[in-house]
Amino acid sequence: MTAAEVSQVSGAEASHGASEADVVAAVHAVARAAKVAARPLATATRATKDRALHAMADALVAHQAEIVRANAIDCERESAAGMSPALVDRLRLGAGRIHAIADALRELAALPDPVGEVIRGERLPNGLTVRQVRVPMGVVGMIYEARPNVTVDAAGLALKSGNAVVLRGGSAALESNTAIVAVLQDALDGVGLPRDLVQSIDAHGRAGARALMQARGLVDVLVPRGGADLIQTVVRTSTVPVIETGVGNCHVYVDASADVEQAVAIVLNAKTQRTGVCNAAETLLVHADAAATVMPPVLSALADAGVTLHADEASAAYAPAGASVVPATEDDWYTEYLSLDIAVRVVADLDEALEHIRTYSSGHTEAILTRDTTAVRRFTTELDSAAIMVNASTRFTDGGQLGLGAEIGISTQKLHARGPMGLAELTTSTWVVEGDGHVRA
Repeated sequence: MTAAEVSQVSGAEASHGASEADVVAAVHAVARAAKVAARPLATATRATKDRALHAMADALVAHQAEIVRANAIDCERESAAGMSPALVDRLRLGAGRIHAIADALRELAALPDPVGEVIRGERLPNGLTVRQVRVPMGVVGMIYEARPNVTVDAAGLALKSGNAVVLRGGSAALESNTAIVAVLQDALDGVGLPRDLVQSIDAHGRAGARALMQARGLVDVLVPRGGADLIQTVVRTSTVPVIETGVGNCHVYVDASADVEQAVAIVLNAKTQRTGVCNAAETLLVHADAAATVMPPVLSALADAGVTLHADEASAAYAPAGASVVPATEDDWYTEYLSLDIAVRVVADLDEALEHIRTYSSGHTEAILTRDTTAVRRFTTELDSAAIMVNASTRFTDGGQLGLGAEIGISTQKLHARGPMGLAELTTSTWVVEGDGHVRA
């Protein structure tokens, strides 16, 4: 969704007779209903919220056949329209993925409730008792692309953290999201919680997305999740406060002392375990002193996996016969491929690797493979990314993998939310000050 697309009502929407004013009114009505629904949830017990999460998980499994049928319509339509195989894979839901999504809700239920947690507190010399306490945001808006699993993740995380959520999931997943939201709303209704805690504005299209971005005072925070165009459009257009999730131009740097066998396994996993995700590696940097030993097996493994190497001249010399190799350009160093492509460069030393990453990284995730503790210290302290891996794949920048449960996105800003956004990142805080007739002198 580009800026132009967000700022205009499509012809299809206009043909349904809905004016932009009508769409704004409808979206704002949804947000008001969410605000009302969020009030009782803010004081709900953990047991109530966890019971709802389990009910939502059970309902997804019970209705998986209809969800898969709806998803098949989306996948067939988008494949025919030319969507890349990697993006269709992100869109696709089968029984296995639905069970995994349901399990993520159950894992979320097992996590501590952040609401009411005392972040800090003390008794002041004047006798006042001061506590900073976690409280829900209120209404969370989500604008995202062809990821129906995000619909469930966002609903579950919002519920557990005491928030209502308003979802705009994009036209590519329209049928899938419509089916999923209906299932989740019925599950909420079944445990006595308001259906309006989870709502979708997908029916209002791009004009609805714009109206959501302009719903300041009705929506408390907006989280965009998707490609660079989508994220930057929301950041530029929104009057609602935005937590900016990040594009994943992630780097793996193989230092001079790296274990070669580990390097092969980690680079292959980081690039190919799943390509269409933001924590997949997009650039490989190798120390010149390790190039002769590391490059041949690593590039061979990547080539065998079908990866195209966008290589600088020094790297290309190590590519195996038959590998798909193209000369790297300046644009390659900036690119989030989300495909079986990787940019490859030989760097003179750690300093050059650090400078390359500072110049081209999106600030998402970087990895260093090394046995040198000094290199580890420099890499982890001199770079400014949301996550840094040491001798581990970039694919671990994930809420579930880091023990946070499902995530609503990966934030690369320097706000209270950075890296995988779990439950705590969907809360704010209130200062509770207790006195006994205190007045300020």
